[in-house]
Amino acid sequence: MAKTLELRPLGNTGLKLSSVGFGASPLGNVFGPVSDEDAAGSVRRAFLLGINFFDTSPEKSDSNFFAYGKKEEEEEEDLNLVRFYGGTLSEKVLGKALKALGVPRNEYIVSTKCGRYVDGFDFSAERVTRSIDESLERLQLDYVDILQCHDIEFGSLDQIVKETIPALQKLKEAGKIRFIGITGLPLGVFTYVLDRVPPGTVDVILSYCHYGINDSTLEDLLPYLKSKGVGVISASPLAMGLLTESGPPEWHPASPELKAACQAAAANCKEKGKNISKLAMQYSLSNKDISSILVGMNSVRQRFLIMNSMNSQFHSVTFYELGIVKPIRLVYRKPPHMFQLATYYELGILYYGRFTLSSYLTDLQLKNPIVFWKLIALVLVEENVAAAKELGIFGKDEKSLSEIEEILKPVKNQTWPSGIPQS
Repeated sequence: MAKTLELRPLGNTGLKLSSVGFGASPLGNVFGPVSDEDAAGSVRRAFLLGINFFDTSPEKSDSNFFAYGKKEEEEEEDLNLVRFYGGTLSEKVLGKALKALGVPRNEYIVSTKCGRYVDGFDFSAERVTRSIDESLERLQLDYVDILQCHDIEFGSLDQIVKETIPALQKLKEAGKIRFIGITGLPLGVFTYVLDRVPPGTVDVILSYCHYGINDSTLEDLLPYLKSKGVGVISASPLAMGLLTESGPPEWHPASPELKAACQAAAANCKEKGKNISKLAMQYSLSNKDISSILVGMNSVRQRFLIMNSMNSQFHSVTFYELGIVKPIRLVYRKPPHMFQLATYYELGILYYGRFTLSSYLTDLQLKNPIVFWKLIALVLVEENVAAAKELGIFGKDEKSLSEIEEILKPVKNQTWPSGIPQS
């Protein structure tokens, strides 16, 4: 296998992004406590495996305020989720971790966002201008490579065109950002904005949940984006949990029909010894007109799914290499050499015999949650990179993908509402 990931050009920016991008929301303690040391280890491992693109935000949330017109109690629940999901901590921790790499600044690419904050959306020129200064301080950087207007469907698109993007151009001229991006779920927001700003003004778009096995509508937009010289980043290759054996979180806005079809596809894969998440990742990675597939960790259940379904990959990751020999030794009170020589997979079999790896993980989470989350973060980095490298060597599993697509055909390209009504 190649030692590094494929690097792909990002539109007309001159940047080359790793085909897999590092979504930094877990560094904001979204799924459990993450120490600065552990975060630095995850980022370092990702960098060594070839990931050079790191994406963060002043606000991270899995709730995404998808539908307009929610009940008041639902809105309050969403606000509580936003407050829980890390706030500005992801930027702070990522900044420390990148600094700890000790490599030249031009060896990694950092993207952050503006316009969406813990207390709501604000795309005014004053707020986004203040936002970048706050982000740079947290990230401990002099500039970010990409600043993106975050989920623009929740603001006035005319304001984005006439006020927000001109403000970002001034930040670009000031050297605080190198390139300008926009993000959103409805694909129509991209054409609306790009058709109304001067050519070359917007450099990047970040789309999510629109290039995967169940929804590939982004593909229809790629020729248009290429004609504009706009780079493309795609996120949520697992469709926020739809393309997993365990299924999506309860708040997922997909229709019952779409959820059921995805679960049927996942069950079909499992029955044949395949993993739908791995297939979904490779499907998304296969289109080279998309510069990077941004991968975050979207639910606790997904973590168990990925680690329990890809045992063969664990032989290369030992406890000793992950730097957690001492905490594990305290939990199990075994001689230290046992942990230095055994791999994670072997330990799962050694101490639990015929029990599954997820049983071992459940016990580990209860006994030592800090070590548990450290393992999760680091092994997922390994798995996503492995999926990309396997794709480069063996190509897509066309037979399995064809079977999944047939199951999903009745709900193909089905999406859900997001944003506010536009005048």
